Amino acid sequence: MIDVIETKDTGEFIINVGPQHPSTHGVLHLIITLDGEMIKDVDPQLGYIHRSIEKMSEKLSYRQFIYVTSRMDYLSSHINNQACSLAVEQGLGVELPPRAKVIRIMMAELTRLASHCLWYGSTGLDLGAVTPFFFGFRERDEILDIFEDTCGARLTMNYIVPSGVMYDLHPDFQKKVKQFIINFKKNFGEYNDLLSGNIIFQNRTKGVGYISQQDVISLGCTGPVARGSGVSCDIRKWYPYEGYENLQFDEILETDGDCFARYMVRLREMEQSIRILEQLVDAIPEGEFQAKTKNVIKLPKGEYYQKVETARGELGVYLISDGTQYPYRVKYRSPNFSNLFAMKTMAVGQKIGDLVSVMAMLDLVIPDIDR
Repeated sequence: MIDVIETKDTGEFIINVGPQHPSTHGVLHLIITLDGEMIKDVDPQLGYIHRSIEKMSEKLSYRQFIYVTSRMDYLSSHINNQACSLAVEQGLGVELPPRAKVIRIMMAELTRLASHCLWYGSTGLDLGAVTPFFFGFRERDEILDIFEDTCGARLTMNYIVPSGVMYDLHPDFQKKVKQFIINFKKNFGEYNDLLSGNIIFQNRTKGVGYISQQDVISLGCTGPVARGSGVSCDIRKWYPYEGYENLQFDEILETDGDCFARYMVRLREMEQSIRILEQLVDAIPEGEFQAKTKNVIKLPKGEYYQKVETARGELGVYLISDGTQYPYRVKYRSPNFSNLFAMKTMAVGQKIGDLVSVMAMLDLVIPDIDR
């Protein structure tokens, strides 16, 4: 939906993009002020998909509230569940079995890959290239098949729980992950062939949507959006959890700060996730997949905070416990919310057609904003 209003005083146009518009990747409403084709202002309007997930979490037990977080950034549901579980385990002082930790990391990295595959496909589609969509979903569907075997779900997983994981791995898990790694490495060159070296794609992304290091830090951006401007912020490196400190992988940084830089960060991160999976797929420890905990979890009174690196950046979970089986207060620090408000800095001064590139490289998931 696009409505146009002309302001007669200045000759500027005010365009309403969304909330039902394919380029917004969800129910996001943008009020855009134009002078000709040039963007003078972008004002995001939120709330169209608000479901009060934070307040819902306060009415659910410590075992139950984790499941609603799969519906925030639904492309990072395993990692969302992991963040909540780690916060609860922090309060309980529980040490997980080694097998559970490795399973969690592998599921998280497969989730990151699946999310980036979808982003790659939708980015190509947004900018006029249909084939990348089919290639991205080719690899994504292979990952979702692996998830379905173990979790019984392909999108909202509800698999990672306080004390470990809900079920042990499917007998074919290792075999299918190994085959996926082989297929991905064989096909990954096509990703670069289709977009990275494409002169039309480069013209749509290089020098477009620039944001400086200082602005990234001031706006609280994280994930590939921040790392595309050279800001080191990977939680897996700075505040490692679950055993990431024992793994060999690189934090990907680009310094140009434009859409193409953010594109390259995500593309190269996919290679690092494959690198992590290669280290773990033949090193999954034997033993229990859950630690022993009480059926009804009650955290000691206090405040607990845990952050993890999702596919879009830093997710923080803040819990206040009053000693009962329900959290007194729950607050989620979602990466999409902060990243969205970098849009104005990136888009003002650009042409209206460039806004599609800017939004594509932000990789927004709107329910993660409307919590």
